[in-house]
Amino acid sequence: MRTAVPALAALMIGLCGASAQAASFNCSRAKTLDEKTICADRALNDQDVRMAVMLDISRHFLAMGRRGQLDDEQIDWLRGRKACGANKQCLAAAYAHRIDRLQGVVDEVAHHGPF
Repeated sequence: MRTAVPALAALMIGLCGASAQAASFNCSRAKTLDEKTICADRALNDQDVRMAVMLDISRHFLAMGRRGQLDDEQIDWLRGRKACGANKQCLAAAYAHRIDRLQGVVDEVAHHGPF
């Protein structure tokens, strides 16, 4: 089962990345500079989708208390992302850090599991 979790995560990310045409949020409703920049840049758009998939995967594997902590971290991360404004380098770095953190959550579950 421990090898199934990373394999499942990789499969879901691969499938989502291959079919993703838009950010994880509705670009027609983008209001802030960070959202508009993400919608206008394919690489940032792809990072946003990957991050959203990783967040969803992570939430499904965690117990409720830990899920709440993850949600709080996501709110803080979104505030930080917003502070990047239209700075693509800042946004890319924010996504790389968040994706790495979420991968750590998946890896932790894979090694210690809820199972």
